[in-house]
Amino acid sequence: MKNLLSVPIKNDIYYIGTNDRQTELFEGMWPLPKGVAYNSYLVKGEKNVLFDLVKVNTVDDYIQKINEIVGEGEKIDYIIINHMEPDHTSSLKSILDIYPEAKLVTNKKAVAMLNNFYEVTDNIVEVKEGETIELGNRKFTFYMTPMVHWPESMVAYEETTKTLFSQDIFGGFGTLDGGIFDDRIDYNDNYLEETTRYFINIVGKYATQALKALKKLAVLDVELICPDHGPIWRENPKKIIDIYTSLAKQETIDGCVVIYGSMYGNTETMAEAVARGLSEGGLTNIKIRDITKTSFSYLLSDIWRYKGVILGSCSYDNNLFPPMNYLLTEVSHQRMKNNYWGIFGSYSWSGGALKTLKKYMEDGNYDVLDTQLEIQGSATDEEIKKLIDFGKEMAAKILDK
Repeated sequence: MKNLLSVPIKNDIYYIGTNDRQTELFEGMWPLPKGVAYNSYLVKGEKNVLFDLVKVNTVDDYIQKINEIVGEGEKIDYIIINHMEPDHTSSLKSILDIYPEAKLVTNKKAVAMLNNFYEVTDNIVEVKEGETIELGNRKFTFYMTPMVHWPESMVAYEETTKTLFSQDIFGGFGTLDGGIFDDRIDYNDNYLEETTRYFINIVGKYATQALKALKKLAVLDVELICPDHGPIWRENPKKIIDIYTSLAKQETIDGCVVIYGSMYGNTETMAEAVARGLSEGGLTNIKIRDITKTSFSYLLSDIWRYKGVILGSCSYDNNLFPPMNYLLTEVSHQRMKNNYWGIFGSYSWSGGALKTLKKYMEDGNYDVLDTQLEIQGSATDEEIKKLIDFGKEMAAKILDK
């Protein structure tokens, strides 16, 4: 059987990626309810070239797809490694066992990683920024994109087909279920949210470096984008470029997420009152999140995208509710910058939550509302009114009234 699972893309460029529906957490942290695709590409010609690999747990399917294109007696001449993360390289030894003469094309920072991860030190071709190399009848130019999102990250561009092999840039969570091209899928319904969450969880803290990379690549005439995760962009590559640029700039939307931590329901009631105030203040895009039931992956994504963020926490042992404390640690790593923040706290016999929330806001130099409520026990009718007014205050700030 030939060419049943591999997919021809353009001019002897083939998609040979795999889907992973078994792994539950990406990097051991981020939920994968829709799985994830590990994209790899085979460029066939005078020299056969692999672009990035797949995670080792899907290597059997991967080898089958390679065999559909590279016939008996043929070989893989080069493996281009744009990014060393194991979801793209852990199958390397399996591939080298089959094609031991394959040369590895990568950059200086990745060379040490090849040794550290896989004890591979031979047959390495080192490329530099802006360097063009000829592999058989193909020419590839390499551009370094450090910290997007590892220090050795780079991309490769083929001018003849105007193809950008972009590694994790322009990637997203989610398996490719039949359609692999942007014109063969419903991207907005099936992939946009997962792309957004992928960027914020994986790349967000390096948004400044991502913008630098996007600016560098903007000079290229790109008609086809082949990322290491998510769909291949052949009809409208500008769409994913614009999405990534907006995310890298943390362009927020007019809405507010209320994230609360509650042990016995009192703080949840307060969060409901705040949300009522947001609505009465004219805001329509409102989301309430229970921090004990929602993965930090989604919370960080909400905070990145919504202009308004309100945090409400009960006190726990004279301090902040532990899940809220952890969330704020992650928020500080993400370097959020374009939000309006509101905080409130509750306590039973001694405070702590609001005091710690205030310190986080001060240390991070966040734009926080002056009103900062702290309520003992369950909220009285008068305190509920204050919480509603607090929500209205945030709505007015978001809508600039």
